[in-house]
Amino acid sequence: MGKIFYIMGKSSSGKDSIYRQLEADQELGLRRLVIYTTRPIRDGEENGREYFFVDENKLKEFRRNGKLIEARTYQTVYGPWTYFTADDGQVSVGNDSYLGIGTLESFVKLREYYGDDVMRPVYIEVEDGERLLRAIARERQQKTPQYEEMCRRFLADAADFSEEKLTEAGITRRFINKDMEGTIREITEYIRRDMSGMEKQDKRISIWR
Repeated sequence: MGKIFYIMGKSSSGKDSIYRQLEADQELGLRRLVIYTTRPIRDGEENGREYFFVDENKLKEFRRNGKLIEARTYQTVYGPWTYFTADDGQVSVGNDSYLGIGTLESFVKLREYYGDDVMRPVYIEVEDGERLLRAIARERQQKTPQYEEMCRRFLADAADFSEEKLTEAGITRRFINKDMEGTIREITEYIRRDMSGMEKQDKRISIWR
């Protein structure tokens, strides 16, 4: 049976860069699971790569057709933005394994939909001070920096990825992203072992790098 390896982490933890590197690894052969969002596309993003950028009508269509797996709406300083996952024909876990990226909340919903045997969490962690520096540096590169929204996301992460919620979601392994190349190697090895049946679920908290 195929698996869905699901990348998660607080903002500016490096999860997007890690996702792109893993997705490009032809030896892993993971297919891309792309979720949807109603937020505006950012500089450097590409429709269908990070997200499918859609409007509220598309969200309503999936909901009306019973194809909406999960949806989260955030009240941002620019208005409500919704992120959602739909059963749109992307996934066929009987044959292939996939790489997705999202939040802890979306991971839990997907696990309820596809089952424990399919969903595999890959939680990326970075020290908060380092994350803040990365977030500021990234925002400065935007044509129109959105510092207020950056601060909102940073503060919201503390609640969304609290230790209590991580425990409730069964997150028992963390990849500490101090060195991007090293972290990617460790995640790649974890995925390979899992796909080959060598990786066993460990109930203890395991710190990788």
